[in-house]
Amino acid sequence: CYLFILTYLSHLLLLRIPLKRAKSLRGRLKELGLLEEFPRKSPSNVGSKYFKPPVKIITDPLENYMDVSFFGSISIGSPPQEFLVLFDTGSSYLWVPSVNCISEACVVHTRFNPQQSSTYRAINQPISIYYGTGSMTGFLANETVHVGSIQVSNQTIGLSESEPGSFYYVPFDGILGLAFPSIAASTATPIFDNMMNQRLVSLALFSFCLNVEKNKSFVTFGGIDYSCFSGKLHWIPLSSETYWQISIDSITVMGQVIACPRGCQAVIDTGTSLLAGPLDSITVIHDHIGVIEDSNGEYVVNCRAKNHLPDIVFVINGIKFPVSAKAYIQQMRQGYCKSGLEGTFISAPSGDLWILGEIFLCQYYSVFDRANNQVGLARVA
Repeated sequence: CYLFILTYLSHLLLLRIPLKRAKSLRGRLKELGLLEEFPRKSPSNVGSKYFKPPVKIITDPLENYMDVSFFGSISIGSPPQEFLVLFDTGSSYLWVPSVNCISEACVVHTRFNPQQSSTYRAINQPISIYYGTGSMTGFLANETVHVGSIQVSNQTIGLSESEPGSFYYVPFDGILGLAFPSIAASTATPIFDNMMNQRLVSLALFSFCLNVEKNKSFVTFGGIDYSCFSGKLHWIPLSSETYWQISIDSITVMGQVIACPRGCQAVIDTGTSLLAGPLDSITVIHDHIGVIEDSNGEYVVNCRAKNHLPDIVFVINGIKFPVSAKAYIQQMRQGYCKSGLEGTFISAPSGDLWILGEIFLCQYYSVFDRANNQVGLARVA
């Protein structure tokens, strides 16, 4: 019955937003000769955005954006002012640069001008969003936001007045958070919650199709696109309604449990490119598959060995979700490839934390179901 309703309603009030793929921040820094210098000046930990106090402050380290390249277009205000935003299931705020921001990072991006919008309503509540490499500080306001054909009224947005210089290099203007209200200020209802509250979507869910090979990537609000995946959609209950957090049974390579032997936690995060986990577990996996650390601190392997490396299998809710070497080993320089696995230095209150980012999600169509507090995963078609 549930599947019948999904199939029927997915044709109603369903919105698909195309996601663009451009050169990543890592690629841009490498092109400018800044890649080696940047991490030394701006050290951070990819996992540090999780499990901080759910107040007006969230933590979202820049490492998350070193390889992230999927972003889409929205507009804010009346008449609309267009912005490119990262659709991020790992945070809950929607924010873009303000015209009042004179940081270098703001000047090279599109900035919102409140004086040009008839629907702008000031709140004058300050907001500070801290990052591993700096911070975004600004204020909250209410505005009309257009996400494709959906018009969200009275949406609380953040407008930055200062940003870390590192954002100078990213291809998007701001971030659209799709996590839960519990990690945002009580006055800043996340945009998807407002879509649900204002009955702008048929179903209380959204989904991501990240298909690199076919250059066909998009986020869909209010429905499931059955053309994007093959086989069965596996539903996984959430273990926490903050981020999109689930439980992992174990992680195996060639049938052997090499990480998470007694279970652990994971966050499904469209705002992170890599597969990240506890540093000791990542080290064990690298040793097991034959990836070595070079003089620059990157884990590398001869690209010719790529086709012979084993899958890393995440066992989730009793189902095996393999990630192939084609996904987790990435081109770095001529003859050498780098690992897309990165170690973190934190753990969740309930155990080790893994972050399943773009490397995982490019292999699996993902559905984020708010009505039933679950995530659906199926092999990308």
